[in-house]
Amino acid sequence: MKQKKSNSREKILTAAADVAREAGPGNLSLDAVASRAGVSKGGLLYNFPSKAKLMQALVEEYLNDFQQALETARAAEPDKTLLANYLRLSAQECDETKDAASWIFSAIAEDPDFLTPMKTFKRQLFERLKADTPNLKTLLVTYLAIEGLRSLSLFDTDLLNEGERELLVDTLLEIANG
Repeated sequence: MKQKKSNSREKILTAAADVAREAGPGNLSLDAVASRAGVSKGGLLYNFPSKAKLMQALVEEYLNDFQQALETARAAEPDKTLLANYLRLSAQECDETKDAASWIFSAIAEDPDFLTPMKTFKRQLFERLKADTPNLKTLLVTYLAIEGLRSLSLFDTDLLNEGERELLVDTLLEIANG
């Protein structure tokens, strides 16, 4: 029974991200999400009592997924620094799809307080990176450069072609690995 609830929740979150990406920020409706997920609106509301709770769960899932991917990468390549793994994962996320996280805009439009868990996550991650990276200058340059690349991708204003992005990421990894 618990597994079924989890699967419904996951289906709803996946559908919500898809609907937000396709319909555009701010146009997410619970009816559209329920239809896409193949659940009744009551089933959606059982899992997420409001649109705000649904958007909050999307933000939390995004952050948890990124954290898990970072831990998995760290375990798979223990000789790589946390910073190198973070750079690689962030660059990969930017390359996978330009509109993958456009639902973030929907969440922020719904409630600007959804930035709070993102800020907290980023701050905690930065502190971990700072503790793990012996040179603060290296961290600042590489972290801010990859976050700039992420912002360009998120806002669909990426000015770099594929070769330039690869050169940037390779350079950042080279700097990070000292």
